[in-house]
Amino acid sequence: MAKPPKTATSGDQKTEADLRAERRAAALRANLHRRKAQARQRTDGTDASSIDAKKDDGH
Repeated sequence: MAKPPKTATSGDQKTEADLRAERRAAALRANLHRRKAQARQRTDGTDASSIDAKKDDGH
């Protein structure tokens, strides 16, 4: 079975695999940012509640 002939592509055109990899990388970056934000919210919420608990224990 013969391979289909390659069409002439310019240097700035990307293959489907390249485009897919870029979309995946962008999705992974967005997921990482979202998870970091969630982790910050959890730690900020935990710190605030622990400070409140310490104030309540002292009275």
